[in-house]
Amino acid sequence: MTTLKDMTKPNKARSILIVEDETSLNEAYQIILANAGYDILSAFDGKEALKIVSETKPDIILLDLRMPIMDGIAFLKEYKPTDKRTKVIVFSNYDMQKEIEEAYELGAHKYILKAWASPKELLKLVKDTLEE
Repeated sequence: MTTLKDMTKPNKARSILIVEDETSLNEAYQIILANAGYDILSAFDGKEALKIVSETKPDIILLDLRMPIMDGIAFLKEYKPTDKRTKVIVFSNYDMQKEIEEAYELGAHKYILKAWASPKELLKLVKDTLEE
């Protein structure tokens, strides 16, 4: 049986920026991904995330669409990746078809509905995205 720790063991530590305003979810994603061997950066809104990406180049940005201060769409409108290898995965607890389509138009690579994403599925999505 595959465990969470076995799901993803990157050869070289890859970095993931988690942009999630709900503290408990942000912390849960940090634990899941850190236990899988990833370097973790964390922000609680799009404005804070923009500051982080201006100083670092994460391999993946896990971006919540609904957040206070600056939501995921506003972040994507301002985000100018300096490294084209950075992939953006947007997620939400809501089925927001219009916003999801806009996120794709603004450069998002994938979308996942938080309510349906188990830790194992999250790790698989991250691993698959890094391998693209």
